[in-house]
Amino acid sequence: MANDPFFYVIIIACLIVGGILLWGISTFGKGGEGSAKRSNKIMQYRIIAQFIAVIVIVGVVYIRAQMGN
Repeated sequence: MANDPFFYVIIIACLIVGGILLWGISTFGKGGEGSAKRSNKIMQYRIIAQFIAVIVIVGVVYIRAQMGN
């Protein structure tokens, strides 16, 4: 599986989502004025990245099914 280039695309997509999640949590944890609003915006970016990651994963599964693997 590690030889499959799609595997790396999926890993990168998941790491991006995880990175945005950590960014949002750390922003919320810092406190201060506007921190909650900024953290909420970052979490909206996470939802978008997560949607894209799911689309990529479903696309990879579909392509693999069509290839017969």
